[in-house]
Amino acid sequence: MASYFENSSDALVPDALKGFARAHADLVTLDPEHGFLLSRTAAPSRRVALLSGGGAGHEPLHAGYVGRGMLDAACPGRVFASPHNRQVYAGSLAAARADGVLHIVKNYTGDRINFGIAAERLAHRGVPCARVLIDDDLASDSADIASGRRGTGGTVLIEKILGAAADTGLGLAELQELGTRLAARCRTLAVASAAHTAPTTGEPAFPLAAGELEYGVGIHGERAQQTVPREPLTGLVERMTTALLDALAPDGPVIALVNGLGAVTPLELYAVHGELATLLDARGTDLARALVGDYITALDMRGFSVTLLAADEEILRLYDAPVHTAALRW
Repeated sequence: MASYFENSSDALVPDALKGFARAHADLVTLDPEHGFLLSRTAAPSRRVALLSGGGAGHEPLHAGYVGRGMLDAACPGRVFASPHNRQVYAGSLAAARADGVLHIVKNYTGDRINFGIAAERLAHRGVPCARVLIDDDLASDSADIASGRRGTGGTVLIEKILGAAADTGLGLAELQELGTRLAARCRTLAVASAAHTAPTTGEPAFPLAAGELEYGVGIHGERAQQTVPREPLTGLVERMTTALLDALAPDGPVIALVNGLGAVTPLELYAVHGELATLLDARGTDLARALVGDYITALDMRGFSVTLLAADEEILRLYDAPVHTAALRW
């Protein structure tokens, strides 16, 4: 049995938010009553605020992306649980600009419900609000899944690009259209050789035998539809890359994210990236930009995800724009 370093299971998230806000006091402020983080440094050119949120346990998502060039506010829920609609509503009111607020929402039922209730309350207050739904998880692209594809690693890339677009002064409808287009051009696959440790029990969230791999795992510990034998990295990354390219059929450059799910070492992640880059070169796909590291985790899951976003000149320009947050800056 493993256990987390915490005062209690109920205290872990609020304690972490207090520590995060103290560590990055130059970038964010914390509203302790409603549990949202607000940027101190958003560009004055913005007409629309960007707000995202979701369960804790995915750090640095979302709090780590609040700041200049990305989010105006983030609403972390409890571990692997949607933020309450009161959080989203209060955070939206605090962040909203002259032309309202754009909600960036990962496609999970709880998130859709709570962000939807908050949007209705904002409408009653006369605050314009729109939503971009991120649904990049290729493993959950099935007619048998009524809720549709889950939102996963592509969230980071889309928040970055939308942040740069918001800084140019785009309006709410323009940002929603761009975000919807980005979501359609983005797909992710994740694998894991061991589940995360469940905070409530201290045990692995699901069993895996030695030599097995969950192919298509979710970021909340959802088991994949396939449990496959482990294989050397070259074959695994080729399988994942082929599936992503088949789904996207990019006719131009791509942006890649090789993301650790919490317990995979940088040594391994860079090896994954090397295999990915070699495969893309061999297939004539221009790997224009790349991120490698822990950007959207699943507590201490031993796994990684690969995200590809089909880019164009405009998307690359927005991706390259300056950003200064706790977890992403250039």
